[in-house]
Amino acid sequence: MVSRSAFNRLSVTIKGGQGGALEVAWSRVNVIRVAFLVLYCVVGLRLFDLMVLQEFKIGENPFSHTPAPELSHAEDKIEVRRADIVDRNGVLLATSLKTASLYADPKHIMSPEIAAKALVEIFPDLTYGTTLKKLRRSGRFVWIKRGIVPEDQMKVMKIGEPGFGFRDEYKRFYPQGSMAAHLVGYGNTDGTGLMGIERALQGTLVAHDEDHNVVKTTLDVRFQHALRSEIMLAKDKFEARGASGIIMNAKSGDVLAMVSLPDFDPHAPMAAPKKTQFNSATLGVYELGSVFKIFSTAALLESNKDALSMTFDAREPLKRYGHTINDFHAEKRIMSVPEVFMVSSNIGTALMGEMVGTEAMKAFYKKLGLMDKPDVVFSEVGSPLYPRPWREINTLTASYGHGIAVSPLQLATAVSMIVNGGYKITPRFVLPDTPSQGGGADDDASSHIQTRIVSEDTSKIMRSLMRLVVTDGTASKAAVEGFDVGGKTGTAEKPGKKGYDRKRLLSSFVGAFPIDDPEYVVFVALDEPKGLKETYGYATAGWTAAPVFSNVIKRMVSIEAKSTGFADIKKQIQPVSNASYKGGN
Repeated sequence: MVSRSAFNRLSVTIKGGQGGALEVAWSRVNVIRVAFLVLYCVVGLRLFDLMVLQEFKIGENPFSHTPAPELSHAEDKIEVRRADIVDRNGVLLATSLKTASLYADPKHIMSPEIAAKALVEIFPDLTYGTTLKKLRRSGRFVWIKRGIVPEDQMKVMKIGEPGFGFRDEYKRFYPQGSMAAHLVGYGNTDGTGLMGIERALQGTLVAHDEDHNVVKTTLDVRFQHALRSEIMLAKDKFEARGASGIIMNAKSGDVLAMVSLPDFDPHAPMAAPKKTQFNSATLGVYELGSVFKIFSTAALLESNKDALSMTFDAREPLKRYGHTINDFHAEKRIMSVPEVFMVSSNIGTALMGEMVGTEAMKAFYKKLGLMDKPDVVFSEVGSPLYPRPWREINTLTASYGHGIAVSPLQLATAVSMIVNGGYKITPRFVLPDTPSQGGGADDDASSHIQTRIVSEDTSKIMRSLMRLVVTDGTASKAAVEGFDVGGKTGTAEKPGKKGYDRKRLLSSFVGAFPIDDPEYVVFVALDEPKGLKETYGYATAGWTAAPVFSNVIKRMVSIEAKSTGFADIKKQIQPVSNASYKGGN
Protein backbone atom coordinates (compact mmCIF):
# COMPACT_ATOMS: atom_id res chain seq x y z
CA MET A 1 0.00 0.00 0.00
CA VAL A 2 1.29 3.52 -0.84
CA SER A 3 2.26 5.63 2.21
CA ARG A 4 0.83 9.12 2.73
CA SER A 5 4.27 10.90 2.34
CA ALA A 6 5.04 9.10 -0.90
CA PHE A 7 1.62 10.00 -2.18
CA ASN A 8 2.25 13.69 -1.42
CA ARG A 9 5.57 13.68 -3.30
CA LEU A 10 3.92 12.01 -6.24
CA SER A 11 1.07 14.50 -6.34
CA VAL A 12 3.49 17.49 -6.64
CA THR A 13 4.69 16.23 -10.00
CA ILE A 14 1.16 15.77 -11.31
CA LYS A 15 -0.63 18.73 -12.67
CA GLY A 16 -4.24 19.77 -13.00
CA GLY A 17 -7.17 17.36 -12.41
CA GLN A 18 -4.96 14.32 -12.20
CA GLY A 19 -3.77 15.29 -8.69
CA GLY A 20 -7.37 15.69 -7.44
CA ALA A 21 -8.25 12.27 -8.69
CA LEU A 22 -5.46 10.74 -6.63
CA GLU A 23 -6.73 12.54 -3.52
CA VAL A 24 -10.18 11.02 -4.02
CA ALA A 25 -8.68 7.54 -4.52
CA TRP A 26 -6.72 7.79 -1.27
CA SER A 27 -9.85 8.76 0.67
CA ARG A 28 -11.68 5.73 -0.68
CA VAL A 29 -8.83 3.42 0.39
CA ASN A 30 -9.09 4.79 3.94
CA VAL A 31 -12.86 4.23 4.03
CA ILE A 32 -12.48 0.61 2.89
CA ARG A 33 -9.71 0.04 5.44
CA VAL A 34 -11.90 1.32 8.29
CA ALA A 35 -14.87 -0.76 7.10
CA PHE A 36 -12.82 -3.96 7.15
CA LEU A 37 -11.50 -3.13 10.60
CA VAL A 38 -15.02 -2.65 11.98
CA LEU A 39 -16.18 -5.89 10.35
CA TYR A 40 -13.31 -7.87 11.86
CA CYS A 41 -14.15 -6.47 15.31
CA VAL A 42 -17.82 -7.44 15.00
CA VAL A 43 -16.98 -10.97 13.90
CA GLY A 44 -14.43 -11.32 16.68
CA LEU A 45 -16.89 -10.17 19.35
CA ARG A 46 -19.55 -12.56 18.06
CA LEU A 47 -17.15 -15.49 18.15
CA PHE A 48 -16.12 -14.58 21.69
CA ASP A 49 -19.78 -14.46 22.69
CA LEU A 50 -20.59 -17.85 21.17
CA MET A 51 -17.47 -19.67 22.34
CA VAL A 52 -16.92 -18.18 25.79
CA LEU A 53 -19.84 -16.20 27.16
CA GLN A 54 -22.48 -18.73 26.15
CA GLU A 55 -20.77 -21.39 28.28
CA PHE A 56 -21.66 -19.38 31.36
CA LYS A 57 -25.28 -18.73 30.39
CA ILE A 58 -26.88 -21.88 31.77
CA GLY A 59 -30.29 -22.45 30.25
CA GLU A 60 -29.73 -20.61 26.94
CA ASN A 61 -29.69 -22.31 23.58
CA PRO A 62 -26.15 -22.07 22.10
CA PHE A 63 -27.56 -21.07 18.74
CA SER A 64 -29.48 -18.06 19.99
CA HIS A 65 -29.95 -15.67 22.87
CA THR A 66 -33.51 -16.91 23.12
CA PRO A 67 -33.88 -18.82 26.42
CA ALA A 68 -34.70 -22.56 26.11
CA PRO A 69 -36.59 -23.61 29.26
CA GLU A 70 -36.43 -27.30 28.34
CA LEU A 71 -32.67 -27.19 28.05
CA SER A 72 -32.38 -25.45 31.40
CA HIS A 73 -34.50 -28.21 32.93
CA ALA A 74 -32.29 -30.89 31.37
CA GLU A 75 -29.13 -29.31 32.74
CA ASP A 76 -30.64 -29.19 36.20
CA LYS A 77 -31.18 -32.96 35.93
CA ILE A 78 -27.64 -33.89 34.93
CA GLU A 79 -26.23 -32.39 38.11
CA VAL A 80 -27.74 -35.26 40.12
CA ARG A 81 -26.19 -38.72 40.04
CA ARG A 82 -28.39 -41.30 41.74
CA ALA A 83 -26.76 -43.43 44.39
CA ASP A 84 -25.86 -47.02 43.62
CA ILE A 85 -28.06 -49.86 44.85
CA VAL A 86 -26.14 -52.97 45.92
CA ASP A 87 -26.82 -56.34 47.52
CA ARG A 88 -25.72 -57.14 51.07
CA ASN A 89 -22.25 -58.09 49.81
CA GLY A 90 -21.75 -54.97 47.70
CA VAL A 91 -22.67 -56.49 44.32
CA LEU A 92 -24.11 -53.81 42.03
CA LEU A 93 -27.85 -53.95 41.39
CA ALA A 94 -28.25 -50.44 39.98
CA THR A 95 -25.78 -47.70 39.06
CA SER A 96 -25.65 -44.47 37.05
CA LEU A 97 -23.19 -43.82 34.21
CA LYS A 98 -22.68 -40.57 32.32
CA THR A 99 -23.86 -40.77 28.71
CA ALA A 100 -24.54 -38.30 25.89
CA SER A 101 -28.10 -37.37 24.98
CA LEU A 102 -29.00 -35.97 21.57
CA TYR A 103 -31.24 -32.90 21.20
CA ALA A 104 -32.10 -30.58 18.32
CA ASP A 105 -32.83 -26.90 17.78
CA PRO A 106 -35.48 -27.11 15.03
CA LYS A 107 -34.82 -23.49 13.99
CA HIS A 108 -31.31 -24.43 12.88
CA ILE A 109 -32.09 -27.74 11.17
CA MET A 110 -31.13 -27.17 7.53
CA SER A 111 -32.98 -30.15 6.05
CA PRO A 112 -35.45 -31.91 8.40
CA GLU A 113 -36.18 -34.66 5.86
CA ILE A 114 -32.53 -35.60 5.31
CA ALA A 115 -31.73 -35.30 9.03
CA ALA A 116 -34.70 -37.49 10.06
CA LYS A 117 -33.74 -40.18 7.56
CA ALA A 118 -30.12 -40.21 8.78
CA LEU A 119 -31.20 -40.47 12.43
CA VAL A 120 -33.50 -43.41 11.77
CA GLU A 121 -30.62 -45.24 10.09
CA ILE A 122 -28.48 -44.73 13.20
CA PHE A 123 -31.25 -45.44 15.74
CA PRO A 124 -33.60 -48.18 14.42
CA ASP A 125 -35.99 -47.69 17.35
CA LEU A 126 -36.83 -44.19 16.07
CA THR A 127 -39.53 -43.76 13.45
CA TYR A 128 -39.14 -41.44 10.50
CA GLY A 129 -42.52 -39.73 10.91
CA THR A 130 -42.14 -38.98 14.62
CA THR A 131 -38.55 -37.79 14.22
CA LEU A 132 -39.43 -35.54 11.28
CA LYS A 133 -42.28 -34.04 13.28
CA LYS A 134 -39.87 -33.20 16.11
CA LEU A 135 -37.39 -31.56 13.74
CA ARG A 136 -40.14 -29.37 12.27
CA ARG A 137 -41.39 -28.06 15.60
CA SER A 138 -41.63 -24.33 16.21
CA GLY A 139 -39.75 -24.47 19.53
CA ARG A 140 -36.02 -24.17 20.09
CA PHE A 141 -35.36 -27.47 21.90
CA VAL A 142 -36.47 -31.08 21.52
CA TRP A 143 -34.96 -34.32 22.80
CA ILE A 144 -34.19 -36.80 20.03
CA LYS A 145 -32.48 -39.70 21.83
CA ARG A 146 -31.44 -40.05 25.46
CA GLY A 147 -28.42 -42.01 26.63
CA ILE A 148 -26.59 -42.88 23.42
CA VAL A 149 -23.28 -44.72 23.10
CA PRO A 150 -20.11 -42.95 21.87
CA GLU A 151 -20.16 -44.84 18.56
CA ASP A 152 -23.64 -43.55 17.73
CA GLN A 153 -22.71 -40.06 18.92
CA MET A 154 -19.88 -40.00 16.38
CA LYS A 155 -22.26 -41.11 13.61
CA VAL A 156 -24.61 -38.24 14.45
CA MET A 157 -21.76 -35.75 14.34
CA LYS A 158 -20.82 -36.98 10.85
CA ILE A 159 -24.28 -35.98 9.61
CA GLY A 160 -22.97 -32.40 9.82
CA GLU A 161 -26.31 -30.93 10.92
CA PRO A 162 -25.75 -27.62 12.84
CA GLY A 163 -29.12 -28.02 14.59
CA PHE A 164 -27.96 -31.09 16.57
CA GLY A 165 -26.37 -30.92 20.00
CA PHE A 166 -25.42 -33.17 22.90
CA ARG A 167 -25.85 -32.98 26.65
CA ASP A 168 -24.19 -35.21 29.25
CA GLU A 169 -26.73 -37.06 31.40
CA TYR A 170 -26.66 -39.90 33.90
CA LYS A 171 -28.35 -43.06 32.69
CA ARG A 172 -29.45 -45.86 35.03
CA PHE A 173 -28.01 -49.31 34.41
CA TYR A 174 -29.00 -52.60 36.07
CA PRO A 175 -26.04 -55.01 35.85
CA GLN A 176 -28.12 -57.99 37.04
CA GLY A 177 -30.81 -57.41 34.42
CA SER A 178 -34.17 -59.02 35.19
CA MET A 179 -32.88 -61.03 38.13
CA ALA A 180 -34.12 -58.67 40.86
CA ALA A 181 -36.31 -56.37 38.80
CA HIS A 182 -39.35 -56.31 41.11
CA LEU A 183 -37.31 -55.50 44.21
CA VAL A 184 -34.90 -52.94 42.71
CA GLY A 185 -37.49 -51.41 40.37
CA TYR A 186 -36.68 -48.89 37.67
CA GLY A 187 -36.90 -45.16 36.87
CA ASN A 188 -37.63 -42.89 33.94
CA THR A 189 -35.13 -41.00 31.78
CA ASP A 190 -35.31 -37.97 34.07
CA GLY A 191 -34.10 -39.94 37.09
CA THR A 192 -37.39 -40.43 38.92
CA GLY A 193 -37.99 -43.86 40.45
CA LEU A 194 -41.22 -45.52 39.31
CA MET A 195 -41.14 -48.87 41.10
CA GLY A 196 -39.52 -50.84 43.90
CA ILE A 197 -36.62 -49.37 45.87
CA GLU A 198 -35.93 -46.90 43.05
CA ARG A 199 -39.31 -45.33 43.83
CA ALA A 200 -39.49 -45.90 47.59
CA LEU A 201 -36.07 -44.36 48.31
CA GLN A 202 -36.19 -41.61 45.67
CA GLY A 203 -35.16 -38.93 48.16
CA THR A 204 -32.29 -40.99 49.56
CA LEU A 205 -31.00 -41.95 46.13
CA VAL A 206 -30.75 -38.36 44.88
CA ALA A 207 -29.66 -36.75 48.16
CA HIS A 208 -26.60 -38.87 48.86
CA ASP A 209 -23.23 -37.34 49.69
CA GLU A 210 -19.61 -38.43 49.60
CA ASP A 211 -19.97 -40.31 52.89
CA HIS A 212 -23.10 -42.17 51.88
CA ASN A 213 -23.46 -42.95 48.21
CA VAL A 214 -24.84 -46.49 48.33
CA VAL A 215 -28.18 -48.03 49.25
CA LYS A 216 -27.45 -51.53 50.55
CA THR A 217 -30.26 -54.06 50.29
CA THR A 218 -30.74 -57.29 52.23
CA LEU A 219 -30.61 -59.25 48.98
CA ASP A 220 -27.91 -61.85 48.38
CA VAL A 221 -27.38 -62.06 44.62
CA ARG A 222 -26.09 -65.64 44.91
CA PHE A 223 -29.30 -66.83 46.58
CA GLN A 224 -31.40 -64.69 44.25
CA HIS A 225 -29.87 -66.36 41.22
CA ALA A 226 -30.36 -69.85 42.70
CA LEU A 227 -34.01 -69.20 43.61
CA ARG A 228 -34.94 -67.54 40.31
CA SER A 229 -33.32 -70.15 38.10
CA GLU A 230 -34.91 -73.09 39.95
CA ILE A 231 -38.36 -71.50 40.00
CA MET A 232 -38.05 -70.60 36.32
CA LEU A 233 -37.17 -74.20 35.45
CA ALA A 234 -40.20 -75.47 37.39
CA LYS A 235 -42.50 -72.88 35.84
CA ASP A 236 -41.46 -73.96 32.36
CA LYS A 237 -41.55 -77.67 33.20
CA PHE A 238 -45.10 -77.58 34.58
CA GLU A 239 -46.27 -74.88 32.17
CA ALA A 240 -47.43 -72.71 35.06
CA ARG A 241 -48.98 -69.28 34.49
CA GLY A 242 -46.66 -67.73 37.02
CA ALA A 243 -44.48 -68.45 40.01
CA SER A 244 -43.04 -66.76 43.07
CA GLY A 245 -40.52 -67.42 45.80
CA ILE A 246 -38.87 -65.93 48.86
CA ILE A 247 -35.79 -66.75 50.91
CA MET A 248 -35.91 -65.08 54.32
CA ASN A 249 -33.50 -65.05 57.23
CA ALA A 250 -35.75 -66.57 59.89
CA LYS A 251 -34.08 -64.69 62.73
CA SER A 252 -33.68 -61.17 61.34
CA GLY A 253 -36.45 -60.98 58.74
CA ASP A 254 -33.96 -60.02 56.03
CA VAL A 255 -35.28 -60.95 52.59
CA LEU A 256 -32.29 -62.63 50.95
CA ALA A 257 -34.08 -63.42 47.68
CA MET A 258 -37.45 -62.61 46.15
CA VAL A 259 -38.76 -63.81 42.79
CA SER A 260 -41.93 -63.06 40.86
CA LEU A 261 -42.40 -64.63 37.43
CA PRO A 262 -42.91 -63.52 34.78
CA ASP A 263 -40.54 -60.61 35.28
CA PHE A 264 -39.13 -57.87 33.01
CA ASP A 265 -35.99 -56.08 31.87
CA PRO A 266 -35.62 -52.89 33.96
CA HIS A 267 -33.79 -51.23 31.06
CA ALA A 268 -36.95 -51.46 28.96
CA PRO A 269 -39.87 -52.09 31.33
CA MET A 270 -42.51 -50.85 28.89
CA ALA A 271 -41.41 -53.30 26.22
CA ALA A 272 -42.83 -56.23 28.21
CA PRO A 273 -46.52 -56.93 28.92
CA LYS A 274 -47.89 -54.91 31.83
CA LYS A 275 -48.59 -58.05 33.88
CA THR A 276 -44.85 -58.72 34.17
CA GLN A 277 -44.51 -55.73 36.50
CA PHE A 278 -46.96 -57.24 39.00
CA ASN A 279 -44.98 -58.43 42.02
CA SER A 280 -46.78 -61.61 43.00
CA ALA A 281 -44.44 -62.15 45.97
CA THR A 282 -45.56 -59.01 47.81
CA LEU A 283 -48.48 -57.44 45.97
CA GLY A 284 -50.45 -60.58 45.16
CA VAL A 285 -52.63 -62.13 47.88
CA TYR A 286 -53.72 -65.75 47.58
CA GLU A 287 -55.52 -68.53 49.38
CA LEU A 288 -52.49 -70.70 50.04
CA GLY A 289 -54.22 -73.75 51.42
CA SER A 290 -52.60 -76.27 53.75
CA VAL A 291 -49.48 -74.26 54.57
CA PHE A 292 -51.85 -72.47 56.97
CA LYS A 293 -52.00 -75.66 59.03
CA ILE A 294 -48.68 -74.55 60.49
CA PHE A 295 -50.49 -71.65 62.16
CA SER A 296 -53.66 -73.42 63.26
CA THR A 297 -51.62 -76.29 64.74
CA ALA A 298 -49.38 -73.80 66.58
CA ALA A 299 -52.52 -72.04 67.86
CA LEU A 300 -53.76 -75.31 69.33
CA LEU A 301 -50.40 -76.01 70.97
CA GLU A 302 -50.42 -72.52 72.47
CA SER A 303 -53.97 -72.81 73.79
CA ASN A 304 -53.74 -76.31 75.25
CA LYS A 305 -50.67 -77.79 76.90
CA ASP A 306 -52.06 -81.32 76.39
CA ALA A 307 -52.62 -80.87 72.66
CA LEU A 308 -50.19 -83.62 71.62
CA SER A 309 -52.22 -86.21 73.52
CA MET A 310 -55.47 -85.26 71.72
CA THR A 311 -57.03 -87.21 68.88
CA PHE A 312 -59.42 -86.12 66.13
CA ASP A 313 -61.96 -88.24 64.29
CA ALA A 314 -61.45 -87.99 60.52
CA ARG A 315 -63.39 -91.15 59.58
CA GLU A 316 -66.23 -89.19 57.99
CA PRO A 317 -66.52 -85.80 56.24
CA LEU A 318 -67.09 -82.99 58.72
CA LYS A 319 -70.48 -81.28 58.48
CA ARG A 320 -70.82 -77.87 60.10
CA TYR A 321 -73.11 -74.87 59.55
CA GLY A 322 -74.50 -76.25 56.30
CA HIS A 323 -71.05 -77.00 54.86
CA THR A 324 -69.15 -80.26 54.36
CA ILE A 325 -65.38 -80.50 54.78
CA ASN A 326 -63.52 -83.36 53.08
CA ASP A 327 -59.96 -84.64 52.90
CA PHE A 328 -58.05 -84.79 49.61
CA HIS A 329 -56.65 -88.21 50.49
CA ALA A 330 -59.02 -89.44 53.18
CA GLU A 331 -57.38 -91.53 55.92
CA LYS A 332 -60.79 -92.36 57.42
CA ARG A 333 -59.41 -92.92 60.89
CA ILE A 334 -58.89 -91.26 64.24
CA MET A 335 -55.60 -89.36 64.25
CA SER A 336 -53.27 -87.60 66.68
CA VAL A 337 -52.12 -84.02 66.13
CA PRO A 338 -48.81 -85.12 64.51
CA GLU A 339 -50.69 -87.48 62.22
CA VAL A 340 -53.23 -84.82 61.23
CA PHE A 341 -50.36 -82.50 60.34
CA MET A 342 -48.29 -85.17 58.61
CA VAL A 343 -51.05 -86.34 56.24
CA SER A 344 -52.51 -82.81 55.94
CA SER A 345 -56.05 -83.68 56.99
CA ASN A 346 -58.55 -80.87 56.45
CA ILE A 347 -61.08 -82.59 58.70
CA GLY A 348 -58.66 -83.01 61.59
CA THR A 349 -57.33 -79.45 61.21
CA ALA A 350 -60.85 -78.00 61.13
CA LEU A 351 -61.67 -79.83 64.37
CA MET A 352 -58.48 -78.38 65.86
CA GLY A 353 -59.57 -74.90 64.77
CA GLU A 354 -62.97 -75.47 66.31
CA MET A 355 -61.27 -76.36 69.58
CA VAL A 356 -59.12 -73.20 69.50
CA GLY A 357 -62.21 -71.04 68.94
CA THR A 358 -63.00 -68.13 66.66
CA GLU A 359 -61.74 -65.23 68.76
CA ALA A 360 -58.54 -67.00 69.79
CA MET A 361 -57.81 -68.05 66.19
CA LYS A 362 -58.36 -64.54 64.84
CA ALA A 363 -56.17 -63.06 67.55
CA PHE A 364 -53.41 -65.57 66.79
CA TYR A 365 -53.48 -64.87 63.06
CA LYS A 366 -53.36 -61.15 63.75
CA LYS A 367 -50.38 -61.58 66.07
CA LEU A 368 -48.58 -63.33 63.20
CA GLY A 369 -49.28 -60.37 60.89
CA LEU A 370 -51.66 -62.34 58.67
CA MET A 371 -54.51 -59.84 58.95
CA ASP A 372 -52.62 -56.59 58.36
CA LYS A 373 -50.78 -55.10 55.41
CA PRO A 374 -47.01 -55.57 55.86
CA ASP A 375 -45.06 -52.42 56.68
CA VAL A 376 -42.08 -52.55 54.34
CA VAL A 377 -39.90 -50.05 52.51
CA PHE A 378 -41.69 -50.07 49.16
CA SER A 379 -45.33 -49.59 48.22
CA GLU A 380 -46.02 -52.63 46.00
CA VAL A 381 -47.57 -54.55 48.87
CA GLY A 382 -50.99 -56.18 49.04
CA SER A 383 -53.48 -56.17 51.91
CA PRO A 384 -54.74 -59.55 53.18
CA LEU A 385 -58.32 -60.62 52.50
CA TYR A 386 -60.38 -62.38 55.15
CA PRO A 387 -64.07 -62.85 56.01
CA ARG A 388 -65.94 -59.80 57.28
CA PRO A 389 -67.86 -60.65 59.32
CA TRP A 390 -65.87 -63.67 60.48
CA ARG A 391 -68.30 -66.47 61.32
CA GLU A 392 -67.77 -69.81 63.04
CA ILE A 393 -67.51 -71.66 59.74
CA ASN A 394 -64.74 -69.28 58.67
CA THR A 395 -62.66 -70.40 61.63
CA LEU A 396 -62.85 -73.98 60.42
CA THR A 397 -62.00 -73.22 56.78
CA ALA A 398 -59.31 -70.65 57.59
CA SER A 399 -57.57 -73.24 59.75
CA TYR A 400 -56.59 -75.08 56.56
CA GLY A 401 -56.04 -71.95 54.44
CA HIS A 402 -59.36 -71.44 52.67
CA GLY A 403 -61.26 -68.17 52.83
CA ILE A 404 -58.21 -66.12 53.87
CA ALA A 405 -55.72 -64.70 51.35
CA VAL A 406 -52.24 -63.39 52.14
CA SER A 407 -49.08 -62.57 50.19
CA PRO A 408 -46.11 -64.95 50.00
CA LEU A 409 -44.17 -62.31 51.98
CA GLN A 410 -46.67 -62.51 54.85
CA LEU A 411 -46.62 -66.30 54.77
CA ALA A 412 -42.82 -66.52 54.91
CA THR A 413 -42.66 -63.96 57.73
CA ALA A 414 -45.28 -65.75 59.83
CA VAL A 415 -43.59 -69.14 59.35
CA SER A 416 -40.26 -67.60 60.37
CA MET A 417 -41.81 -66.46 63.65
CA ILE A 418 -43.11 -69.97 64.31
CA VAL A 419 -39.77 -71.72 63.71
CA ASN A 420 -37.19 -69.18 64.97
CA GLY A 421 -37.92 -69.88 68.61
CA GLY A 422 -41.19 -67.95 68.60
CA TYR A 423 -39.94 -64.37 68.20
CA LYS A 424 -41.51 -61.55 66.22
CA ILE A 425 -39.68 -60.32 63.13
CA THR A 426 -40.41 -57.69 60.50
CA PRO A 427 -39.59 -58.32 56.85
CA ARG A 428 -36.71 -56.13 55.78
CA PHE A 429 -35.35 -55.21 52.32
CA VAL A 430 -32.81 -52.46 53.11
CA LEU A 431 -30.01 -52.78 55.64
CA PRO A 432 -30.09 -50.36 58.58
CA ASP A 433 -27.09 -48.25 57.55
CA THR A 434 -29.24 -46.80 54.76
CA PRO A 435 -31.57 -43.91 55.73
CA SER A 436 -35.08 -45.09 55.02
CA GLN A 437 -38.30 -43.59 53.71
CA GLY A 438 -40.79 -46.17 54.90
CA GLY A 439 -41.33 -48.93 57.40
CA GLY A 440 -39.05 -51.86 57.87
CA ALA A 441 -35.92 -50.33 56.37
CA ASP A 442 -34.07 -48.84 59.28
CA ASP A 443 -35.03 -51.08 62.16
CA ASP A 444 -32.08 -52.56 63.95
CA ALA A 445 -31.93 -56.33 63.68
CA SER A 446 -31.87 -56.71 67.46
CA SER A 447 -35.26 -55.02 67.74
CA HIS A 448 -36.80 -57.83 65.67
CA ILE A 449 -36.56 -60.40 68.46
CA GLN A 450 -37.99 -58.50 71.42
CA THR A 451 -41.57 -59.73 71.23
CA ARG A 452 -42.43 -63.39 71.72
CA ILE A 453 -45.19 -64.74 69.49
CA VAL A 454 -45.21 -68.40 70.56
CA SER A 455 -43.42 -70.28 73.30
CA GLU A 456 -40.09 -72.01 72.78
CA ASP A 457 -41.81 -75.37 73.32
CA THR A 458 -44.41 -74.65 70.62
CA SER A 459 -41.68 -73.55 68.23
CA LYS A 460 -39.69 -76.71 68.89
CA ILE A 461 -42.70 -79.00 68.41
CA MET A 462 -43.68 -77.26 65.17
CA ARG A 463 -40.17 -77.71 63.79
CA SER A 464 -40.42 -81.41 64.61
CA LEU A 465 -43.82 -81.70 62.93
CA MET A 466 -42.51 -79.94 59.82
CA ARG A 467 -39.61 -82.39 59.75
CA LEU A 468 -42.12 -85.25 59.95
CA VAL A 469 -43.94 -83.95 56.84
CA VAL A 470 -40.71 -84.39 54.86
CA THR A 471 -39.63 -87.73 56.31
CA ASP A 472 -43.04 -89.47 56.47
CA GLY A 473 -45.66 -87.15 55.03
CA THR A 474 -46.71 -85.28 51.91
CA ALA A 475 -43.36 -83.63 51.14
CA SER A 476 -40.88 -86.45 50.68
CA LYS A 477 -39.60 -84.76 47.50
CA ALA A 478 -38.49 -81.76 49.57
CA ALA A 479 -35.83 -83.87 51.28
CA VAL A 480 -32.15 -82.96 50.91
CA GLU A 481 -29.77 -85.88 51.35
CA GLY A 482 -27.45 -85.34 54.30
CA PHE A 483 -29.36 -82.37 55.70
CA ASP A 484 -32.39 -81.98 57.93
CA VAL A 485 -35.13 -79.85 56.45
CA GLY A 486 -38.78 -79.45 57.35
CA GLY A 487 -41.81 -77.84 55.80
CA LYS A 488 -45.42 -78.00 54.74
CA THR A 489 -47.18 -78.46 51.41
CA GLY A 490 -50.13 -76.37 50.31
CA THR A 491 -52.41 -77.12 47.37
CA ALA A 492 -55.28 -74.68 47.00
CA GLU A 493 -58.02 -74.62 44.41
CA LYS A 494 -58.34 -71.16 42.92
CA PRO A 495 -61.72 -69.41 43.24
CA GLY A 496 -63.70 -68.90 40.05
CA LYS A 497 -67.09 -67.64 38.95
CA LYS A 498 -68.82 -70.84 40.08
CA GLY A 499 -66.86 -71.57 43.23
CA TYR A 500 -63.50 -73.28 43.54
CA ASP A 501 -62.02 -74.77 40.38
CA ARG A 502 -60.34 -78.14 40.90
CA LYS A 503 -58.40 -77.80 37.66
CA ARG A 504 -56.79 -74.49 38.59
CA LEU A 505 -54.38 -75.01 41.48
CA LEU A 506 -51.96 -72.83 43.39
CA SER A 507 -49.32 -75.27 44.61
CA SER A 508 -46.88 -74.10 47.26
CA PHE A 509 -44.31 -75.30 49.75
CA VAL A 510 -42.75 -73.50 52.68
CA GLY A 511 -39.80 -74.97 54.53
CA ALA A 512 -37.08 -74.18 57.05
CA PHE A 513 -33.40 -75.09 57.09
CA PRO A 514 -31.62 -76.39 59.08
CA ILE A 515 -34.75 -77.50 60.93
CA ASP A 516 -33.07 -77.93 64.32
CA ASP A 517 -32.26 -74.19 64.49
CA PRO A 518 -33.56 -72.58 61.31
CA GLU A 519 -31.48 -69.92 59.63
CA TYR A 520 -33.59 -69.77 56.48
CA VAL A 521 -37.24 -70.03 55.51
CA VAL A 522 -37.88 -70.72 51.82
CA PHE A 523 -41.27 -70.34 50.13
CA VAL A 524 -42.09 -71.52 46.60
CA ALA A 525 -45.38 -71.25 44.70
CA LEU A 526 -46.47 -72.29 41.20
CA ASP A 527 -49.63 -70.76 39.73
CA GLU A 528 -51.74 -73.30 37.83
CA PRO A 529 -49.08 -75.94 37.15
CA LYS A 530 -50.03 -78.85 34.90
CA GLY A 531 -49.57 -82.49 35.84
CA LEU A 532 -47.05 -84.57 33.91
CA LYS A 533 -46.63 -88.22 33.13
CA GLU A 534 -43.84 -88.47 35.69
CA THR A 535 -46.15 -86.96 38.35
CA TYR A 536 -48.95 -89.35 37.39
CA GLY A 537 -51.00 -86.38 36.28
CA TYR A 538 -50.84 -84.67 39.68
CA ALA A 539 -50.08 -80.95 39.93
CA THR A 540 -50.22 -80.83 43.72
CA ALA A 541 -47.52 -79.20 45.84
CA GLY A 542 -45.78 -82.44 46.82
CA TRP A 543 -45.04 -83.13 43.15
CA THR A 544 -44.39 -79.59 41.89
CA ALA A 545 -43.29 -77.12 44.58
CA ALA A 546 -41.56 -79.41 47.07
CA PRO A 547 -38.82 -80.51 44.61
CA VAL A 548 -38.05 -76.86 43.85
CA PHE A 549 -37.44 -76.26 47.57
CA SER A 550 -35.06 -79.21 47.66
CA ASN A 551 -33.08 -77.94 44.67
CA VAL A 552 -32.87 -74.42 46.11
CA ILE A 553 -31.56 -75.72 49.44
CA LYS A 554 -28.92 -77.83 47.67
CA ARG A 555 -27.68 -74.75 45.84
CA MET A 556 -27.73 -72.63 49.00
CA VAL A 557 -25.65 -75.26 50.80
CA SER A 558 -23.18 -75.23 47.92
CA ILE A 559 -22.96 -71.44 48.04
CA GLU A 560 -22.42 -71.41 51.80
CA ALA A 561 -19.88 -74.21 51.56
CA LYS A 562 -17.81 -72.15 49.14
CA SER A 563 -17.99 -69.16 51.47
CA THR A 564 -17.44 -70.76 54.89
CA GLY A 565 -16.33 -74.31 54.20
CA PHE A 566 -18.47 -77.44 54.07
CA ALA A 567 -17.36 -78.56 57.55
CA ASP A 568 -18.78 -75.39 59.08
CA ILE A 569 -22.14 -76.01 57.41
CA LYS A 570 -22.29 -79.58 58.75
CA LYS A 571 -21.63 -78.32 62.27
CA GLN A 572 -24.71 -76.12 62.10
CA ILE A 573 -27.01 -79.06 61.39
CA GLN A 574 -27.93 -81.61 64.04
CA PRO A 575 -30.19 -84.63 63.50
CA VAL A 576 -33.73 -84.13 64.76
CA SER A 577 -35.13 -86.90 66.90
CA ASN A 578 -38.61 -88.12 65.97
CA ALA A 579 -39.21 -89.40 69.49
CA SER A 580 -40.86 -86.16 70.57
CA TYR A 581 -43.73 -86.43 68.13
CA LYS A 582 -44.16 -90.03 67.03
CA GLY A 583 -46.87 -91.96 68.84
CA GLY A 584 -48.46 -88.78 70.18
CA ASN A 585 -51.34 -90.70 71.78
